[in-house]
Amino acid sequence: MNTAVKEANLQITGMTCAACATRIEKGLNKMDGVEHANVNLALEKSSIAYDPTKLSEADFEKKIEALGYGVVKQKSELDITGMTCAACATRIEKGLNKIEGVLSANVNLALEKATIEFNPSEVAIADIIAKVEKLGYGAHKKTDEQESIDHREKTIQTQKRKFIISACFSLPLLWTMVGHFSFTSFLYVPTFLMNPWIQMVLATPVQFIIGKQFYVGAYKALRNGSANMDVLVVMGTSAAYFYSVYQAIVTIDSHHDAHLYFETSAVLITLIILGKLFEAKAKGRSSEAIKKLMGLQAKTAIVLRNGVEKEIPLEEVVMGDTILVKPGEKIPVDGEVLEGNTAVDESMLTGESLPVDKKQGDALFGSTINKNGFIQMKATKVGRDTALAQIIKVVEDAQGSKAPIQRLADQISGIFVPIVVGIAIIAFLVWILWVQPSEFTPALEVFIAILVIACPCALGLATPTSIMAGSGRAAEFGILFKGGEHLEQTQSIDTVIIDKTGTVTHGKPVLTDVVVAIGQDEKRFLSLIGAAEKQSEHPLAEAIVQGIQDKGIELGNGQFFEAIPGYGVQATVSGQSVVIGTRKLMQQYGINVSNVLPTMEQLEENGKTAMLAAINGQYAGLVAVADTIKDTSKEAVRRLLDMGITVIMMTGDNERTAKAIGQEVGVDHIIAEVLPEGKADEVKKLQATGNKVAMVGDGINDAPALVTANIGMAIGTGTDVAMEAADITLIRGDLNSIADAIIMSRKTMRNIKQNLFWAFAYNTIGIPIAAVGLLAPWVAGAAMAFSSVSVVLNALRLQRVKF
Repeated sequence: MNTAVKEANLQITGMTCAACATRIEKGLNKMDGVEHANVNLALEKSSIAYDPTKLSEADFEKKIEALGYGVVKQKSELDITGMTCAACATRIEKGLNKIEGVLSANVNLALEKATIEFNPSEVAIADIIAKVEKLGYGAHKKTDEQESIDHREKTIQTQKRKFIISACFSLPLLWTMVGHFSFTSFLYVPTFLMNPWIQMVLATPVQFIIGKQFYVGAYKALRNGSANMDVLVVMGTSAAYFYSVYQAIVTIDSHHDAHLYFETSAVLITLIILGKLFEAKAKGRSSEAIKKLMGLQAKTAIVLRNGVEKEIPLEEVVMGDTILVKPGEKIPVDGEVLEGNTAVDESMLTGESLPVDKKQGDALFGSTINKNGFIQMKATKVGRDTALAQIIKVVEDAQGSKAPIQRLADQISGIFVPIVVGIAIIAFLVWILWVQPSEFTPALEVFIAILVIACPCALGLATPTSIMAGSGRAAEFGILFKGGEHLEQTQSIDTVIIDKTGTVTHGKPVLTDVVVAIGQDEKRFLSLIGAAEKQSEHPLAEAIVQGIQDKGIELGNGQFFEAIPGYGVQATVSGQSVVIGTRKLMQQYGINVSNVLPTMEQLEENGKTAMLAAINGQYAGLVAVADTIKDTSKEAVRRLLDMGITVIMMTGDNERTAKAIGQEVGVDHIIAEVLPEGKADEVKKLQATGNKVAMVGDGINDAPALVTANIGMAIGTGTDVAMEAADITLIRGDLNSIADAIIMSRKTMRNIKQNLFWAFAYNTIGIPIAAVGLLAPWVAGAAMAFSSVSVVLNALRLQRVKF
């Protein structure tokens, strides 16, 4: 893809079935400058990669509206301060209109107000405020602004209102229909309800007022040379309605009873509206993961501006703000500690239950919880740049993307409606010409039933709802799939390569062993060693010093220090000569360490780095450090092996250390002493033998291998999630997430196949049954309305998956 390509995400309204999504997708892809476009029916969202030199978001909006659909836009008003003349207003207006995602901006100098229409999927109000402030002016949301209602909630309310009105008109008609059956002849049906004109009065508002949305949708679809669910509904219900009108007219002066189907058309529309209502509610539940993640965010922040404390909405916080955070409050945005000490619960990001101590200069992440200290912090990332916002974006992108398995459903739904119309017409002709010649009524019922039963809604929802539910549930466990294709491919993984440092291990050395010589006082020994190593910048020295301080031992005073590269250090501490380092360093100083060498070798065989220490020319003891194994690594490897997956550990470390770590966690296959660029070659070798390989690393040194593997998994803590290199991010840093990701992929794909099977089976079985006259139109309507709901409800089972 061209590096200049941009991506637009637009929320679309008015889609009724898979054919709608396919038509919009085709229309967008035909636009000159569009690299590729993807439309998700379940999310009602489009993702468009395009050349910004040829197109803008406004062009896509026009195209979508020309195809007969709408685009969700949000409107906000900002109070602007600092403007002095018309040039100021013009400058702000131009600046805002250049922001990606802003559809229009108008600045009024007299009212000191800006009115902005923007795409909420692309830009947040915080970004708009930040732009105004960058231009040198002040901006804040109008306090009396009525927050816009979520468009999906609005849709639910509209459909609910339509259903209630439609049901009120349809129930009397349903009463007359039920009264026709022999087994219900005991039911009382008022005579006036059997009057054709009374029935027409009841049916007409349902057909043309409540059903207007289907006529509009069908007209727009046909105008653009395609057909969708609306076409089927309109053809079926209109045939029933207008035939009934015809019957009412021709039987005015006749003594024959009219064959009326007003109840068929009215009840069908009512049932379809009910199905749409259930479907809208179910779709809302399928995006529950996003709502949960967004619910983690703080709503307000206390900022210190010009020495004054002020509580403001979260979206008004800007980079560089000083924020006050009290004990028990959520940290509003990403930043760093300016003053104070505290412990922060970061479990929502890392999965670690223990709070993390924070002091001046330490990083803080928005939506984590300040446990026990009062702190001042500086905002370094706000709005869509925060760690949580990035996680939400990954989940949204994954839910909006298509898995390869969906292509089949898309291709079928694109030609499905015209085929169904053809089948319905052929069946009608067969019935009226051969099955029951000259009998219009049964032929019409068959025609209507086929049109109604064959609605492709279930087919269009089968895949995207499962991907939404599966990727959303995975996100709750800290597993971020970058796209639907990765969610699909992960199920086939049979080999997992795990990097050692930072993946199997913590990636940070710690002091593990202290062995003092006979006659030495351990506390004094550690005090001198710690003081000597404190002056070194080596990572192993930092581990020793930290380990000694954690024991509560006070370090001595260093008077002299010298680092001896490759060997160790020598120093003078509190008047004592201290030497710490390798065997060779001890030999250089003539210090006899032969008695302790077996202990040292044993520690090294266990994957530890041991350092000898001498005080005043005499061997005094040794200290050992190691990159310790994560508590969960052994269990995670066992789970993968139990799933029949081959586990390989790959590292740049020496073979002895790698084997020691591998043995401890249960990995038999070790590839050691591999340079970063060589890791990708090892992945290719495995792929050449037919293996489906997942590479798991920290996303930095392992980037080439992550890209080369069938699936790249980046282990992180949610701060640097290596989105570019990896297909999946395991933000909790727990190897158990590898098995969880594979299990989630398998369950999601099984769920998708179930949905597709039932969607295909439903139409394959339903159309022939309707064609032979065994399906009443109203039964077909009920079945069609609930088929898509059943598919969505099946997908929602993924939200209850437990690991």
